[in-house]
Amino acid sequence: MITISPFKALRPEAQLAKQVASRPYDVLNSKEAKIEAQGNHSSFLHITKSEIDLPESVDIHSQEVYDKAKENLTAFISRNILFIESKPCYYIYRLIMNGKSQTGLVCGSSVDDYENDLIKKHEFTRPEKELDRINHIKTTGAQTGNVFLAYRNVDEVDAIIQKWTSEKNPQYDFVADDDIQHSIWIVNDDNTIEKITELFKTKVPCTYIADGHHRAASAAKVRAALGGKATPESNYFLTTLFPSNQLMIMDYNRVVKDLGDLSAETFLQKLNDKFSVEKVDVAYRPEELHSFGLYINKTWYKLTSLQGTYTEDPIGVLDVTILQNNILDPLLNIKDQRTDKRIDFVGGIRGLEALENRVDSGEMALAISLYPVSIQQLFDISDSGNVMPPKSTWFEPKLRDGLLTHLISS
Repeated sequence: MITISPFKALRPEAQLAKQVASRPYDVLNSKEAKIEAQGNHSSFLHITKSEIDLPESVDIHSQEVYDKAKENLTAFISRNILFIESKPCYYIYRLIMNGKSQTGLVCGSSVDDYENDLIKKHEFTRPEKELDRINHIKTTGAQTGNVFLAYRNVDEVDAIIQKWTSEKNPQYDFVADDDIQHSIWIVNDDNTIEKITELFKTKVPCTYIADGHHRAASAAKVRAALGGKATPESNYFLTTLFPSNQLMIMDYNRVVKDLGDLSAETFLQKLNDKFSVEKVDVAYRPEELHSFGLYINKTWYKLTSLQGTYTEDPIGVLDVTILQNNILDPLLNIKDQRTDKRIDFVGGIRGLEALENRVDSGEMALAISLYPVSIQQLFDISDSGNVMPPKSTWFEPKLRDGLLTHLISS
């Protein structure tokens, strides 16, 4: 069963919440982060993307960047932008996007549960991304990035959260610039905290990482690295737990830098061995499993998997697996999406135009759009002990960084 813990959040004063709150560090590049934080000295991007306060010549993975993050975090506290909660609490976080609401519980999840596979994974991590978070946590003494966990909903937990949010006023309640509403309630009643803890311990056999594999893995490795200097708080990592019946998964698309030894014409010809290839007049977003969009040479194609190109087991039936086994590996010689520098990933929230821009600019040779993975597919794979290819799921809306930070140095 699952062990969770309340914690003393480092958080902003209510009137500063909207200014502090920032999009997650891993959905913005450095240039985008600098533009987004421009003129806002309270943006949490100064901590999660601290390279924006350094010369562009500085390597974003250098110790100088992590030291700057620590300096900025300390400054935020000294300037009274952020303060530490007086007692351990749970927090309820509700997001509303396009009229759809999802509400989760923000808490510390057990590193032991992660290491014992009670917190189930569906992806391998990319070593360089993991190291980046390890260095950030070790230097700042803080887990600034939230790990998004799913669980099969429990009626009693649903009832507590529903009652609390209907009877109490949120501490934070604002609409961000992307029109997503963020509301956070503080659960500071000892009896309620104890009841929630007990329900997860007795009613929730496991949780599933929906988003944040690198953050979870990094938290575990930081605790291990601390050894005898590990603090009680380092036994937990910052998570928000959402019941599965509220979650929406979006597509997570691919762009590839070059075609290797193939010409575009030869590449398209070879696709006919495994797919039905149809030229289309507009950008193609797949409408069902086993269909793909391909953008190359300013032209969109619809690809439909032919019989025999996939199996029906939990991994084999995934479109990301079909893509790997029939295009990326045999045609483009991309063996490992985690480590190959020729492939990049574009979240569905950015739209198909983002794919076209990456290709039309000459940065990439082609783009591939995919149909979203379902939450049941995610559970099936995690339960089977298998993993998906990296970056298979994109969840929206995203939790904002900076509203609730977990300190492990205390």
